[in-house]
Amino acid sequence: MDCQTALNWVLSFADYERYPGFAYSSRFDLRRMEELAKRCGQSHIGPRTVHIAGSKGKGSTAAMIASALYAAGHKTGLYTSPHIHTIRERIAVDGKPIPEQEVVDLVARLKPAAEAVNREGLYGETSTFELLTALAFLYFQKMGVEFQVLEAGLGGRLDATNIVQPEVCVITSISLDHTEVLGNSIAQIAREKAGIIKPGAVVVSSPQREEAASVIAEVCHKMEARLIRVGEEVIWRKTGSDIHRQSFAISRNGRWYDLTIPLLGEHQLENAATAVACLEELGIPTRGIVSGLAQVQWPGRLEVLTEEPLLIVDGAHNIDSARRLREALEQLFHFRRAILIMGTSCDKDIAGIIAELMPLFDAVIVTRSRHPRASDPHSLAEEFARYEAKVLVAEKVEEAISKALEMAKKEDLICATGSLFLVAEVREWAKGLSGEFYASKED
Repeated sequence: MDCQTALNWVLSFADYERYPGFAYSSRFDLRRMEELAKRCGQSHIGPRTVHIAGSKGKGSTAAMIASALYAAGHKTGLYTSPHIHTIRERIAVDGKPIPEQEVVDLVARLKPAAEAVNREGLYGETSTFELLTALAFLYFQKMGVEFQVLEAGLGGRLDATNIVQPEVCVITSISLDHTEVLGNSIAQIAREKAGIIKPGAVVVSSPQREEAASVIAEVCHKMEARLIRVGEEVIWRKTGSDIHRQSFAISRNGRWYDLTIPLLGEHQLENAATAVACLEELGIPTRGIVSGLAQVQWPGRLEVLTEEPLLIVDGAHNIDSARRLREALEQLFHFRRAILIMGTSCDKDIAGIIAELMPLFDAVIVTRSRHPRASDPHSLAEEFARYEAKVLVAEKVEEAISKALEMAKKEDLICATGSLFLVAEVREWAKGLSGEFYASKED
């Protein structure tokens, strides 16, 4: 068995990332994940654990926390989703994706356990995400990590990662997303996200809308968990930026210190403050925090790929992240005119995203990624037509980039956004990469 064969087996199960909606509570059962982990040797118990849920910023926050833990000298596992170029990015130790041979070896160990769980059928059949999560736990156990930083996939309460006993639970900004699955209100979604909170844990919450903040506080009280509110107990102020990084000062209990991150946008300062609050609770020294945040890598989020013209990619995929993207582009960059390349997944609030972005852009090119959930670009064009915008349709991402470059002058800005699937293909084009994202089943 080679790596692709091993991954094909993982991908042969139900992959809910590929579908716009499903019966959430009836399909997800943590007892199934517990049984799978038990048959694999309780590999999720042992390392000190940070568990992160939220609507936006959870991946960036997870990456910052893991980078600082590694910089402070701790062997650290990081589990995130989705990936950009290869599924192996989701499972990393000390910043390095799981090697192909480790995938082969660990899938060989995982496969009989999963087959036994499925054969007994007590709690339904395992899913692709559950198998990837179990694979991460096995790899972290094999590598002897001291810390594991886990990003919840969907929601939190029923997420496959929610079988751990975290030392710190982190809840990043909550907004309306996956409403067909998690609920139609901020409060409902917050309750699903707050499902990661365990008795006696420390909970670090990013600044939240009042509806979400109330739910998080209520759950913390019920679980006797100590709540740290970023924006109140932890504060920050921006001190500078260029098109590649930004600097800021942060304070807790009146002691200020300076940091930099190679990530752009005011929202990343909020994520960084959340990461710092978590790291301080874990006892990580200031020098490790400073060094780790300065070195963090999290591509595809307000990432500058070229400068003349500016070509920027960002994975904004809901109304709130689209608004933050527009604000960041206006604040951080100087340009004559702006060209938008947009491709989204079909389960998103496309009208709302477009409403947030349109005030900034002079021309629009709609396209689709190769992912099966990608929206038809012609339906996107119809939505843009309501704004009487000049819209071009490109069936492939590479064609969209070519059209944008034909239109752009050196002093213009091109922004590609709408999903990480689109971002992946633009990055592959710009950096000459050969992406593994759509290998085999995902073709």
